[in-house]
Amino acid sequence: MRDLAAEFGNIDIYLFDQLLKGRVAATDKVLDAGCGSGRNAYYLLTQGVEIFGADTNPAAVAGVRDLAAEQGGAADDEHFRVEPLDALTFADVAFDVVICSAVLHFARDDAHFEGMVRELWRALRPGGLFFARLASSIGMESQVRRIAGRRFVLPDGSERYLVDEPQLMSLMASIGGQLLDPLKTTVVSGQRCMTTLVARKNR
Repeated sequence: MRDLAAEFGNIDIYLFDQLLKGRVAATDKVLDAGCGSGRNAYYLLTQGVEIFGADTNPAAVAGVRDLAAEQGGAADDEHFRVEPLDALTFADVAFDVVICSAVLHFARDDAHFEGMVRELWRALRPGGLFFARLASSIGMESQVRRIAGRRFVLPDGSERYLVDEPQLMSLMASIGGQLLDPLKTTVVSGQRCMTTLVARKNR
């Protein structure tokens, strides 16, 4: 049997679903926003996809640069940058695909959350794919404890900014996003909920 872990790395299973649906092409320019050390970049790099990344953790950015270099990809400051998602220095409409996995729920408040999303949207070309996985209250509304605004303590003890369906749908309408898949939420019983948002940029 093939060593799937060696082939695909630790890629988010819902991002892998987008690959299976043919929504990411080898010729795409892909931004991994909040890239960490490259768990979602690894397989794409092995396929020759041009990957860009941003993260506030310098050690993580250094790690993903090393990963890119090992796979023969570009690993310079143009491609991987230490910077916050609400203040990106990448050009407008620079990317065909923007990935943001398990990052947006670290928003401090509504303004910070919307600032990050709008910056990612700015960098995405019209017709491009936006993929986000983030914590939500969907399916666990009665089990989370509000701190302030949309910040909650989850049953697993973590503190997160939690979205819900009306908020996400309103946001997509305001920025010109069209859902390509229905919102999908995974409920980890007694711990947390993670929602997957997949959208096309219409404007």
